Amino acid sequence: MKIRKLILEGEGVSQDFKKKITSCEKIAKTMVSFANNKGGRLLVGISDDGTISGVKSEDEEKYMLTRAAHFYCKPALDPIFEEVYVDDKIVLIVEIKKSEMKPHYALGEDKKWWVYIRVNDKSVLASKIVVDVLKRENNEQGVFLEYSSKEKALLEYLEEHERITSREYSHMLNLSRRRTHRILVNLVLSGVIRMHTTEKEEYYTAS
Repeated sequence: MKIRKLILEGEGVSQDFKKKITSCEKIAKTMVSFANNKGGRLLVGISDDGTISGVKSEDEEKYMLTRAAHFYCKPALDPIFEEVYVDDKIVLIVEIKKSEMKPHYALGEDKKWWVYIRVNDKSVLASKIVVDVLKRENNEQGVFLEYSSKEKALLEYLEEHERITSREYSHMLNLSRRRTHRILVNLVLSGVIRMHTTEKEEYYTAS
């Protein structure tokens, strides 16, 4: 694995640079966001701008990462470590696999457990709809899709418009938040609509 090639790829959905690990809470957030997505890797000893600073003690960094993965992530994660020497410096590559036990929660500084997902190069707090989709993605029973006038109205709207938010859909049909939530989750899981999460909003488009 060529570390310089990875650095050139920059930070993104599946890669994050860390100069050093300073907080179990902060790194747990990144780890669960990878596990809840398609997996990812941390390059420890790399500054945000891609400068190779190296780690002072790989054992200390491994200890912090393992502690975060086991005690600040729920269910616990098992990071895979690889040490790479570049210009007499040690860079720690930490791989987090895509999980089959979603959703994973990270313990925050407020002592509460939160779900995070990866959006571009950020770890973003997941909405209740995203958490429900993650919970049910691993459900082998499948999805019972009720196709009523509510679902039909949504799909007809998306034929005419590019996107819709859950608030817009709820307001359009005067639906309760709970009913809106259930319909959107079922349609996402059945592949009828797609969910898009950005740092500012969440919206839906036709598949």
